[in-house]
Formats: sequence, structure tokens, C-alpha cells
Amino acid sequence: MSLTDDVPELVRTYLDHLRYERGYSLATVEGYARDLVQFHTVLQAQGLDLGQPADIGTRQVHAYLVELHRRGLAKSSVARKLSSLRGYFRYLIVRKLIAHDPCEGVHNPKQLKPQPTFLNVDQAISLMQARVQEGPQGVRDQALVELLYGSGLRISEALGLDVGDIDPGRLFIKVAGKGGKERIVPLTAVSLERINAYLQVRSALAPSPGEKALFLGQRGKRLSRRQAARIIKSLCVAAGLPQSVSPHALRHSFASHLLASGADLRSVQKLLGHSRLGTTQRYTHLQLEQLMRIYDQAHPRASSRKKE
Repeated sequence: MSLTDDVPELVRTYLDHLRYERGYSLATVEGYARDLVQFHTVLQAQGLDLGQPADIGTRQVHAYLVELHRRGLAKSSVARKLSSLRGYFRYLIVRKLIAHDPCEGVHNPKQLKPQPTFLNVDQAISLMQARVQEGPQGVRDQALVELLYGSGLRISEALGLDVGDIDPGRLFIKVAGKGGKERIVPLTAVSLERINAYLQVRSALAPSPGEKALFLGQRGKRLSRRQAARIIKSLCVAAGLPQSVSPHALRHSFASHLLASGADLRSVQKLLGHSRLGTTQRYTHLQLEQLMRIYDQAHPRASSRKKE
């Protein structure tokens, strides 16, 4: 492996251990090698050597991570490099080649969870009104996006619906969520209207014999997640919205718009089928950030607040 040409014999032994004893893939071992080579190069500039691990302390590891951060490396990349160092020094500890692990007490950089993406109300309305395909496919597409946004379903929940789950006269449906937990979800009048319109033309999509799926895709079988994502993407293009909007973004939009209109957190939690309130609370954080941006832009006293 060319990556190991410039590293000490001890490091090569460790990489061989990963490859041939632990059974790691070549690509994985090469990733470890790159990380260790980089750290070894940094140590050499300080007169140290990764092949003489007893001379390496926590201070060197900390300094290395600080340097990576200074270079603007993503927190996930820094965490991966630290993991590579941990593995190497743990290997040496087990073989009693060093008495102290220099990575001990060094913590991974905190990685912020990405906040959910959502559309504003005008964007959501534009998407609901968009149409790309004509005929039964177009009717199906509009019924799907209206259901995702109007009821906040997960894409798996929407695609898992069968025709028998729909009562043409009732403004609610029963869905099977994560872990098989069922919940009752309300339908908007527009959503029910579009679903009923779709049911009138569903047979034109040539369902396979015995196919119970509500939303049909290619060859008359249940619509797949990939097909649904393509539908959303094409509708976004037609509505002049970013193509990066995913089916799940409609669920995020549902929750965000409810909370912005005054819905209480517990109710939104039940509608979304979240088992933990903390999962739903992400949307309140997002609402607060949005409100603060609006305040900073619009309030006459906001400019003085920014200077404080």
C-alpha cells in the first residue's frame, strides 16, 4: 500500500492488523492510513515520531485537533481523524507497547444536528398547485403532495397506505407509523377531495392483480420512495422551488406551520407520531430562529440590539 511507504514500521504493522486480522476493507484501511500519515507528518515537524508513541502525549493530540479546526475542517472530519488515532493508540495499549493513551480525555467536537428543512406557506401553496404530468399520474401526484403536507405523514406512511384505508366520506385516516404504532391522522378537505379524485382514475394506472396500494407507480405496483422523490422534485421545478426539497420537507413544513399558527407542542407531537417530545421541539427552535431573523430585519430597535 503506497500510503504506508512513509510511515514507521509500527504503523504499518497496525494497518496490516486491520486489513488481515480484523478483516477491514482496503478502502477503510486506506482511510486510516491517510489519517495516521497526516498526524505523523505533523509530529515530525515537532521532532516526534508516530513510531515512538511513548513520546506522544495528550498535548500533541489536542494541538493537532486545534490545527485541523483552524484549517476549517468539518467537525465530522475532525471526529473521524480522532477516531483513527484512538484506534491506533488502543492497539498499542492492548499490546502493552505504551502505558498511557494520549487520546484519553480528548473529546470529539460537538456536531450540531441539522435543523429540518421546510417551505414557507407561500412556497407550500405553490407546490400544492403545481402540476407536471397530465392524466391519472398528475392526479396521483397532486393527491400525494397534498397528503404529505396536509397531514404531515412520513413518506413511508403515505406510500404504505392501501385503498381500504381510505373512507371517501371521512376526514381522517389510520396510519401505521414507526415500530408499527398506529395513529389517527386528520385529512384536510382539499386532501380528501384530491384523494377521492385520484381513486376515480386509479384503475387507469393498471394496478397489478390483487394490488391494494393506494399510490401506484411503475407496472401498477406500489409507488416507491425513489419514484415519490422524483415526483416531488419535478413538481418543485414546476413551482420554481429548489430541487433539493424532499418528501420529508413537506412533513417538516406541516409541523412548522402548525406551530407558527399557535398549535401546542403536545398536539403536534401526536399528529407527527413522535414518541419523544424532544424530537418535536426541534421545530420550535427553528421557529424561534425564523422569528429572530424577522425581528432583526423589521424592528426599528433591532439595529441597536445587534450592536450590544
